[in-house]
Amino acid sequence: MSKQRVIFLCTGNSARSQMAEGLVNHFLGDRWQAFSAGTKPADAVHPLAVQAMDDLGIDISTQRPKSAGEFDQTMFDLVVTLCDSAAQNCPLCLGWKQAAHIGFPDPAAATGSEAERLATFRRVRDGLKQEVFAYLERFEDTEPEEVKFYAP
Repeated sequence: MSKQRVIFLCTGNSARSQMAEGLVNHFLGDRWQAFSAGTKPADAVHPLAVQAMDDLGIDISTQRPKSAGEFDQTMFDLVVTLCDSAAQNCPLCLGWKQAAHIGFPDPAAATGSEAERLATFRRVRDGLKQEVFAYLERFEDTEPEEVKFYAP
């Protein structure tokens, strides 16, 4: 059986979508191949996203923010937007069979001490793991539909 392909989109592709890509490839890599991109990619993956993922033994330090345009000739079984801005500006040129929106707050916008900000990244990471994995499990158990949006 071939793996299903999913791409996670956010505006900057520096935190949420990078963590989702790492989580899916690490834990569900036998069934899914995950990618991530941004509508306005940042210069680098956020260091606190790298640290939050390292806590789980997942190294995303070699990942890089990518433009959604890099994937305009790539077919995906599923496109998942993780921020409202990406959902509104999701490029229609991406090949997809189904799309979903599973919104999370931007951990990079967190304020406070580094420990408080890292705690925010960890909460978003854990929420991504819970909500995205639950959606992917439901997706595997259903027939593909026309593009529809999902909100937890």
